[in-house]
Amino acid sequence: MKRNNRAKWARMSLLFTLILALVTVPYQNADANTINVDASAAIMINGDTGQILYEDNIDEQLAIASMTKMMTEYLLFEAIEEGQVSWDDTVQIEDHLYPLSHQGGLSNVMLRSDYDYTVKDLYESMAIYSANASTMALASHIAGSESAFVQQMNEKAAELGLDHYDFVNSSGLPNSSLDGHHPDGTPADAETTMSARSVAQLAFHLLNDYPEVLETASIPFAEFQAGPDETVNMPNWNQMLPGMSHEYEGADGLKTGTTDAAGNSFTGTALRDGTRLITVVMNAGDPQIRTERFDETAKLFDYGFDQFEDITVVEEGQEPEDNTFTVSGGKETEVSVVTSENLNVSTQKNANQDYTLEVVLDEELLNENGELVAPISEGERIGTLKVNFDDPTEYIQGTQLSGVALVATEDIEEAGWFTMSMRGIGSFFSSMWTSLTDTVSGWFN
Repeated sequence: MKRNNRAKWARMSLLFTLILALVTVPYQNADANTINVDASAAIMINGDTGQILYEDNIDEQLAIASMTKMMTEYLLFEAIEEGQVSWDDTVQIEDHLYPLSHQGGLSNVMLRSDYDYTVKDLYESMAIYSANASTMALASHIAGSESAFVQQMNEKAAELGLDHYDFVNSSGLPNSSLDGHHPDGTPADAETTMSARSVAQLAFHLLNDYPEVLETASIPFAEFQAGPDETVNMPNWNQMLPGMSHEYEGADGLKTGTTDAAGNSFTGTALRDGTRLITVVMNAGDPQIRTERFDETAKLFDYGFDQFEDITVVEEGQEPEDNTFTVSGGKETEVSVVTSENLNVSTQKNANQDYTLEVVLDEELLNENGELVAPISEGERIGTLKVNFDDPTEYIQGTQLSGVALVATEDIEEAGWFTMSMRGIGSFFSSMWTSLTDTVSGWFN
């Protein structure tokens, strides 16, 4: 492409089409006609990209019970990362949590007023055994009160791009189960609700931002030191882990949830041959049979691992068809670009579909003429190489990976006054020469 056409090309969003190959494309709305998942809502995504592989009623906001604790875990890991708390901190247990921790019918480890518990102790009881009083104690330790923590939960949900959510406490219990000690500003009969899409998106961020959560979530059985001479057995409620009743190859997390309103729900994840899947089933199976949520999750895992494969559409270091772009105000007038990483897509086996590539430069880096502006640093992102399929792939909101970043291959320093002046003079005489030759040419035509 000629240099004088590049600015125009940039202003047209730098769209160019390359029919590269026949590739396998996922049938995105793989629904009940493909597999029958018995749940009020269900979703399966690729755990690395957020690509949706199965969906059913994923935007209805429903009760999620103890799957709420994934947000508590996220904020705990964030607080530790930022140095606000540490694993060895001794946690002050509020008086009302002692009787709550002894309530029959609620998932808990029994806490004592004459014994100290660390953040790590309480976290393990939350992640493995879904201990509710432990969760509430952690929330108060992190934010000063559970009410303040709930505010952080909702703020973080917005920050992560979740669409359908309402966090009312840190544990996922109905507020009506908290004997009047529910967080200030939340209704006494409220329960945390989210959509399946938002639950999957929360799990996606938790696993990708803090993958160490799986070190604990994958433990099938542990013991809690409730006192100097008292231990509590903690079998993991996730029955898909190794050695459990519904063991599934590759399963290593993540969080169950059960209340009357939520039914039997489960956010699962499994890793096989380098591919991680995340699933959510809400109010799954017979309400009287808690393990049916694992049967429904197994259907999703089987479908995902059996019917999909990951392919690399764009490789790291790949150059666009025309990989140089005009730079305004630089010592050099052009910069070349390459892709920053591989772009992988989950594709349904034996489904062929063409795709095209589209280059889009970041608008904030362009001047009014559609040119990049110096200075530019090597490795700086200047745009995206997007992949467009005839049947578009779908992603959970906030994790749209339809393309891969394009980065500069060299530094382009800002040109000095003298260079710009000489360039302007050269452009002036070039324009005069073009005008003159056009005039002379017209005399002979």
